[in-house]
Amino acid sequence: MTPTRRPRLGSRLGPCLAPRLASALALTALAGCTAPRDAANLEPVATGNGYQAQYRDFDTPGDQVYLRAKTMNMERCRASAGGDGSTGKGSGRPPAALAGDVLSRGDLVRVRLIEDTEFSGDYVISRDGTLKLPYLAPIPAQGRSTAAVAADLRQALVAGDYYLDAPDLSVLVMDYAAARVAVSGAVFDPQGLDIGGVPGDQVDTLRQSALGASTEGRNLSVALRGVGGIRPDADLSAVRITRDGTQYTLDLRGMITGHDALDVMLITGDEIYVPSRQCFQDDLMVPSQISPPGVSLYLSNLTQPATANAQSAIGQTVREVPYGTRYMQAVVDSNCVGGARATSASRSAALFSRNPMTDVSVVMERSVEVMRARADRDDYDPYLLPGDAIACYDSAVTNISEVARVVGLFGAAVAISTLP
Repeated sequence: MTPTRRPRLGSRLGPCLAPRLASALALTALAGCTAPRDAANLEPVATGNGYQAQYRDFDTPGDQVYLRAKTMNMERCRASAGGDGSTGKGSGRPPAALAGDVLSRGDLVRVRLIEDTEFSGDYVISRDGTLKLPYLAPIPAQGRSTAAVAADLRQALVAGDYYLDAPDLSVLVMDYAAARVAVSGAVFDPQGLDIGGVPGDQVDTLRQSALGASTEGRNLSVALRGVGGIRPDADLSAVRITRDGTQYTLDLRGMITGHDALDVMLITGDEIYVPSRQCFQDDLMVPSQISPPGVSLYLSNLTQPATANAQSAIGQTVREVPYGTRYMQAVVDSNCVGGARATSASRSAALFSRNPMTDVSVVMERSVEVMRARADRDDYDPYLLPGDAIACYDSAVTNISEVARVVGLFGAAVAISTLP
């Protein structure tokens, strides 16, 4: 009896399936080696007319290399409403109406008169912004200092025939309540918010035992950081505060440079508006009391040899970076740089961002090796903004090896599926 020979894979797959398998494998390899399309953007970021000039495409380097991005950004700036600010020190003093510590509704004050138990006591500034003592007409307190309220109180006691002469008395703040303010304009997260105050489970203890209160929780800087911080296009020379229908203008440039920091105390009902210069200002990309607390990034790193983000150390400590961090620093943080030059050197990384003035998203991709080699790399290294995302891409060698692995697995799976 003549033994039956095992047919070759091609004959077992049949005359139609074998060519299809070969074509599929060829297409898979070709797809793995084909470069993806460049990202398209609605805004002209490639020419340097995006939110940051650092987003633009690489120029061909000449004999002399100049750093132009900062100048390109500033060329689009509107004039500062508060002047050129050449000293960078700001205006120095706030308007008189905003200076000092002032009261707001909900604040707890202690009124003390010598040997007087009738009027001495603790009082909360009413919702209508007045201080109400028994037998006396309400005394305006919202937006006023304790000294001014005490002076009115003395006059009221004399006018009501409770004292012949103005008595010695004091009005002490025992606890500052939270103030509800609204912040809009060139900030990252405009909204109404509560600033100051203490957690509810601590209020009673503090109000019963404290002999004073801190004002820092109700400062302007707290409100600005509470809405994500000022944007790089902000005009800090003319920040507006509207209180009881009156508008005041502050020059806050000193908060960035460390000179004459104007940090006025806010009260409930204040409205803060930060105008925009309609341009990106590199000088504002620094940590400060009114800058964003930091930048939270969205990162993707699926490069070889790492097979998972956990092994790539992409966790909370990597996603959160200081304000002023640049693109390449985050690329290094996400393990997209380094490794074997033969297989890993030609990696690239894409930055996904959003223009906060237009709310239009943009994408730009950089070759890691080009950034390493160019002397003018800083001109193409964007600052990171809150909510940015970075995705890393493998080198061509790694892509080819991955295609070969997939082809091998595919071929093995087909061969196994045809076994008798």
